[in-house]
Amino acid sequence: QVQLEESGGGLVQAGGSLRLSCAAPLRTFTSYRMGWFRQTPGAEREFVATISRGGDTFYGDSVKGRFTISRDNAKTALYLQMNNLKPEDTAVYFCARSRVMVRTANRDSYDLWGRGTQVTVSP
Repeated sequence: QVQLEESGGGLVQAGGSLRLSCAAPLRTFTSYRMGWFRQTPGAEREFVATISRGGDTFYGDSVKGRFTISRDNAKTALYLQMNNLKPEDTAVYFCARSRVMVRTANRDSYDLWGRGTQVTVSP
Protein backbone atom coordinates (compact mmCIF):
# COMPACT_ATOMS: atom_id res chain seq x y z
CA GLN A 1 0.00 0.00 0.00
CA VAL A 2 1.58 3.23 -1.14
CA GLN A 3 1.53 5.90 1.51
CA LEU A 4 2.33 9.57 1.73
CA GLU A 5 4.15 10.75 4.82
CA GLU A 6 4.24 14.33 6.03
CA SER A 7 6.89 15.81 8.30
CA GLY A 8 8.09 19.18 9.50
CA GLY A 9 5.19 20.29 11.63
CA GLY A 10 5.63 21.82 15.05
CA LEU A 11 5.04 24.78 17.31
CA VAL A 12 6.01 28.24 16.09
CA GLN A 13 5.24 31.81 17.11
CA ALA A 14 3.13 34.06 14.96
CA GLY A 15 5.25 35.60 12.22
CA GLY A 16 7.53 32.59 12.09
CA SER A 17 8.11 30.01 9.37
CA LEU A 18 7.92 26.28 8.89
CA ARG A 19 8.66 24.00 5.98
CA LEU A 20 6.57 20.90 5.58
CA SER A 21 7.74 17.92 3.57
CA CYS A 22 5.86 15.01 2.10
CA ALA A 23 7.59 11.81 1.07
CA ALA A 24 5.72 10.32 -1.84
CA PRO A 25 7.33 7.04 -2.89
CA LEU A 26 5.34 6.77 -6.07
CA ARG A 27 6.98 5.29 -9.14
CA THR A 28 4.84 7.61 -11.21
CA PHE A 29 5.16 10.68 -8.95
CA THR A 30 5.94 12.90 -11.90
CA SER A 31 2.62 11.95 -13.49
CA TYR A 32 0.52 13.38 -10.67
CA ARG A 33 -0.69 16.74 -9.55
CA MET A 34 -0.15 17.04 -5.80
CA GLY A 35 -1.68 19.20 -3.11
CA TRP A 36 -1.76 20.31 0.50
CA PHE A 37 -4.85 20.55 2.67
CA ARG A 38 -5.39 21.37 6.32
CA GLN A 39 -7.99 20.58 8.93
CA THR A 40 -8.98 21.77 12.38
CA PRO A 41 -11.20 19.80 14.79
CA GLY A 42 -14.84 19.87 13.76
CA ALA A 43 -14.12 21.57 10.45
CA GLU A 44 -13.97 20.31 6.89
CA ARG A 45 -10.61 19.71 5.26
CA GLU A 46 -9.54 22.98 3.65
CA PHE A 47 -7.60 23.41 0.44
CA VAL A 48 -4.20 25.06 0.85
CA ALA A 49 -2.27 24.69 -2.39
CA THR A 50 -1.73 22.49 -5.42
CA ILE A 51 1.06 22.00 -7.93
CA SER A 52 0.96 20.42 -11.36
CA ARG A 53 3.43 17.96 -12.80
CA GLY A 54 5.20 20.84 -14.47
CA GLY A 55 5.23 23.15 -11.46
CA ASP A 56 2.17 25.32 -12.05
CA THR A 57 0.88 26.40 -8.63
CA PHE A 58 -2.44 27.52 -7.20
CA TYR A 59 -3.25 28.66 -3.66
CA GLY A 60 -6.17 29.12 -1.36
CA ASP A 61 -7.00 32.75 -0.66
CA SER A 62 -6.08 32.50 3.02
CA VAL A 63 -2.46 31.52 2.32
CA LYS A 64 -1.74 33.33 -0.94
CA GLY A 65 1.44 35.37 -0.70
CA ARG A 66 2.62 33.59 2.45
CA PHE A 67 2.88 29.92 1.50
CA THR A 68 4.82 28.33 -1.36
CA ILE A 69 4.26 24.83 -2.68
CA SER A 70 7.05 23.07 -4.54
CA ARG A 71 8.09 19.62 -5.61
CA ASP A 72 11.27 17.69 -6.31
CA ASN A 73 10.45 15.04 -8.87
CA ALA A 74 13.85 13.38 -8.55
CA LYS A 75 13.27 12.87 -4.83
CA THR A 76 9.53 12.24 -5.23
CA ALA A 77 8.91 14.82 -2.56
CA LEU A 78 6.44 17.63 -2.03
CA TYR A 79 7.05 20.72 0.08
CA LEU A 80 5.13 23.57 1.64
CA GLN A 81 7.10 26.61 2.77
CA MET A 82 4.98 28.59 5.22
CA ASN A 83 6.03 32.13 6.09
CA ASN A 84 4.46 34.82 8.24
CA LEU A 85 2.40 32.21 10.05
CA LYS A 86 -0.73 33.26 11.90
CA PRO A 87 -2.61 31.57 14.76
CA GLU A 88 -5.42 30.78 12.33
CA ASP A 89 -2.98 28.61 10.35
CA THR A 90 -3.01 26.15 13.26
CA ALA A 91 -4.22 22.82 11.86
CA VAL A 92 -3.21 19.34 10.83
CA TYR A 93 -1.67 19.56 7.37
CA PHE A 94 -2.09 16.76 4.84
CA CYS A 95 -0.42 16.12 1.51
CA ALA A 96 -2.46 14.43 -1.17
CA ARG A 97 -2.26 13.05 -4.67
CA SER A 98 -4.76 14.29 -7.22
CA ARG A 99 -6.49 11.84 -9.54
CA VAL A 100 -7.13 14.58 -12.06
CA MET A 101 -4.70 16.71 -14.05
CA VAL A 102 -6.66 19.93 -13.99
CA ARG A 103 -6.14 22.48 -11.27
CA THR A 104 -8.57 21.70 -8.46
CA ALA A 105 -9.20 22.67 -4.86
CA ASN A 106 -11.87 19.99 -4.46
CA ARG A 107 -10.72 17.45 -1.90
CA ASP A 108 -12.84 14.78 -3.60
CA SER A 109 -10.44 14.99 -6.55
CA TYR A 110 -7.59 13.72 -4.38
CA ASP A 111 -7.39 9.98 -3.88
CA LEU A 112 -4.32 9.32 -1.76
CA TRP A 113 -3.61 11.05 1.56
CA GLY A 114 -0.97 11.11 4.23
CA ARG A 115 -1.73 10.94 7.94
CA GLY A 116 -0.97 14.59 8.53
CA THR A 117 1.41 16.70 10.56
CA GLN A 118 0.36 19.14 13.27
CA VAL A 119 1.19 22.81 12.91
CA THR A 120 0.53 25.05 15.89
CA VAL A 121 1.04 28.80 15.74
CA SER A 122 1.04 30.65 19.05
CA PRO A 123 0.03 34.33 19.27
